[in-house]
Amino acid sequence: MMKTALVVGASGIVGSATAALLVQEGWTVHGLSRRPGVQEGVQPVAADLQDAAGTRAALAGLHPDAVFITTWLRQDSEAENIRVNSAMVRNLLDGLDDDGATRHVALVTGLKHYLGPFEAYGKGALPQTPFREEQGRLDVENFYYAQEDAVFAAAARDGFSWSVHRPHTVIGKAVGNAMNMGTTLAVYATLCRETGRPFRFPGSVAQWEGLTDMTDAGQLARHLLWAATTPEAANQDFNIVNGDIFRWQWMWGRIAEWFGVEPAPFDGTVMPLETQMADDAALWAEIAAREGLVEADLSRLASPWHTDADLGRPIEVVTDMSKSRRMGFTGYRPTDDAFYDLFAQLRADRIIP
Repeated sequence: MMKTALVVGASGIVGSATAALLVQEGWTVHGLSRRPGVQEGVQPVAADLQDAAGTRAALAGLHPDAVFITTWLRQDSEAENIRVNSAMVRNLLDGLDDDGATRHVALVTGLKHYLGPFEAYGKGALPQTPFREEQGRLDVENFYYAQEDAVFAAAARDGFSWSVHRPHTVIGKAVGNAMNMGTTLAVYATLCRETGRPFRFPGSVAQWEGLTDMTDAGQLARHLLWAATTPEAANQDFNIVNGDIFRWQWMWGRIAEWFGVEPAPFDGTVMPLETQMADDAALWAEIAAREGLVEADLSRLASPWHTDADLGRPIEVVTDMSKSRRMGFTGYRPTDDAFYDLFAQLRADRIIP
């Protein structure tokens, strides 16, 4: 049985949830980050994946049975996203000791596989929803495809199996993460409550009225573990979402109720959070000082640009999970519960008041 793991991006939303689950399941877990934090039961590995020689040195002596790649670096263009992020995957897999110990590599990407990269997001000819794995790639350059190709090439060379996991927007806790809708909405609701500003849905009519789904970080972690330990799941790509569907016109009120604010009526006007929160850094620092919060830097908590991209889509986005279900993955997580548990954890950890 596989029992030693290397979690790449262990300080992020997905990586930290995956590392915690593996520790709970009795695995020996090494957590790789550029600046590792303290995680219970996780042995830190400090490495910059853009540095091939440094990565190889950091991985010397590690013999993981399974590798979980949960990290990427956003660049200014898709061409740079491709160059940097494919190189990071290659440097990682080239840096592992060539002893055949690694039996499985899991790569986390996302629904931009179907929607296109940031530069062409939700534009042009898109697959029919709900998105299914057999719809394949769009005819457009995409760093997710480049990451996959780097994994496939290393698997053919080194003989390990692989899995690719495509979550929708991930709900989970991490400070300093570039794509963090749950914490962004928690901070936004806190600011609205503090100032009396209306708690406005920032996105499109299509997202407000249409069906959608999301992915809890714990649900994704369980899916990663399942694929790594299920022979039938080897060398497969998978969508992974919570298993429920909802409309934002319902969920927005649920979030507002948790924070004790009144949801503003939605009139169809797109009001991006990046604009609404543009001048809030000083106010958040004041709230943090007054309430004794652990993070006073708003930019390390909120990623309004990413939340705007998701909530501003002009199309309905729903994800099919039949492939995983047929193979035996039965995990389920109500999305409102995922939000509530995150908000409670943020409050308990003194990240929000």
